Amino acid sequence: MKRRATPYKRALLKLSGEMLAGDKGFGFSADFMRYLSGQVKEALEVSPIQLGIVIGGGNIYRGARSGLDVCDRATGDYMGMLATAINALALQGALESMGLETRVMSAIEMKEISEPYIRRRAVRHLEKGRVVIFACGTGNPFFTTDTAASLRAMEIGADVLLKGTKVNGVYDKDPQLGDAKKFSKVTFLEVLNQGLGVMDSAAISLCMDNELEIVVFDVSTPGSLSNVIQGEDIGTIVVK
Repeated sequence: MKRRATPYKRALLKLSGEMLAGDKGFGFSADFMRYLSGQVKEALEVSPIQLGIVIGGGNIYRGARSGLDVCDRATGDYMGMLATAINALALQGALESMGLETRVMSAIEMKEISEPYIRRRAVRHLEKGRVVIFACGTGNPFFTTDTAASLRAMEIGADVLLKGTKVNGVYDKDPQLGDAKKFSKVTFLEVLNQGLGVMDSAAISLCMDNELEIVVFDVSTPGSLSNVIQGEDIGTIVVK
């Protein structure tokens, strides 16, 4: 059974930085970058969706969890934000190599390489069919890119927040365990109370308060992005 009768009109895709590294664990995988760009292009060809993307920086630097003890938490988080800017530029290049028109908008001003984030300008880019890549999180330390994705999704009026992972949904425990149960639908409160690890608690609470549904799906499966954008019943949907 499909979740929706019609495709989504505007979506925010959240990706972890680690995904860009492929199996290398650090840096960039050219093969995965080409694959991901192809999936985005295919999704835009099969549906007139307006798409924004938020990407983490974990393939370069993990901020608070980096183990670097010579700087404080706030400084570490700012370093992590700069890593997301590098990833945004890399993704922009990969998407444009596929013939897509893009814009990188940063919460920290870097005028030589990106536009400053302005909500109305971002919406206008989306309306013109450009893929907008949001860099540097919220621009503030102590907030993850999950929270930034939730915030940007609501600011641009997205219908859904798509969490692209390497797992085909949300499970009650490690999906590598044989008895793990996959949820087709789960509520925000269940995610918080059971610690299901969809996104951090601030991001989940923000989506819950604003009734923005989340779909968690395996973006590494060919065609999955196109399918989820068209409302197909794949992955796990998180609702109020």
